[in-house]
Amino acid sequence: MATETETAQLSTSMITSDSRGKHRVVAELKRLEQETRFLEKELEELERTNKVSDVLPELLRNVGTRPDALLPVTKSPIDPTWDRWFEGPRKQQGCICCFFR
Repeated sequence: MATETETAQLSTSMITSDSRGKHRVVAELKRLEQETRFLEKELEELERTNKVSDVLPELLRNVGTRPDALLPVTKSPIDPTWDRWFEGPRKQQGCICCFFR
């Protein structure tokens, strides 16, 4: 009698684990199908867009010929003494400020 009970419990646990395994396989299959649909949509969008290499020369031409609207245009003569403020110290030993260290 004990062997029949053990056999029944074993078959019940196998059916339960088998249905769990099927559920996992079905869930993984659905996830893969969803990912495939997403990648197909993304591929279609990429096929519809223009190639960057076609647009890039025109963009570079526009950027190179037009001045930046946010930078002021100076019409006065260039003053070379202003450059010393942006070059930094000429001798490291002579500078005592911590900005250029």
